[in-house]
Amino acid sequence: MPLTQLNHVTVRTDDLEGTRDFYSEALGLKEGFRPPLAFPGYWLYCGEQAVVHLVPRSGQIGAGPGDTTGNFDHVAFTAEDFEGMRARFARLGLDYRENEVPGIRLRQLFVQDPNKVMIEINFPQPQA
Repeated sequence: MPLTQLNHVTVRTDDLEGTRDFYSEALGLKEGFRPPLAFPGYWLYCGEQAVVHLVPRSGQIGAGPGDTTGNFDHVAFTAEDFEGMRARFARLGLDYRENEVPGIRLRQLFVQDPNKVMIEINFPQPQA
């Protein structure tokens, strides 16, 4: 059975509220329903999909050091309104980097969350 979509990423953090606030304020994700799990955390939504799960650095599976998880370089989102997102980052005082991918009409912004998770935001440009 082939994969059909990326469901979510989980970010381990020592600051659940601060990390939640970053994803809400900087990226516009919305806190939403989370089942009554036995450990604290947040589910952050992009539309109808909970795409970022936040969990304590230690505690449950996927929420602490061990042999069941490893390196993860970055997560990427597709977005609209490059100028608006760049202005939001500047207003929030966030360090970010811009990039333009040659040959495919794609502009990008890169920003780190409070846990040093790199966030790539892709802005496809209309064909000329």
